[in-house]
Amino acid sequence: MTTLKWAAALSGILAAFMVSLDFGRRVTGWGFVIFTGSSICWISGAILSQDWALGTQNVVLFGINLLGIYRYLWRMVGD
Repeated sequence: MTTLKWAAALSGILAAFMVSLDFGRRVTGWGFVIFTGSSICWISGAILSQDWALGTQNVVLFGINLLGIYRYLWRMVGD
């Protein structure tokens, strides 16, 4: 459980840093991919610890991150 939480926290920090740098659509898009992985780790940790508030928050963030992937990476394929 501790490893899962640290993976979630560190990947979230990395993703936030990547998005905040504004180095272009590709870097920002990959930041959202890492955010999605972080959300999956947090959701898993929330289920294991029965922390429903944390789980609910990260299910919503997971959806937002998928939107970010679509906007910054998926739509680029057609450009």
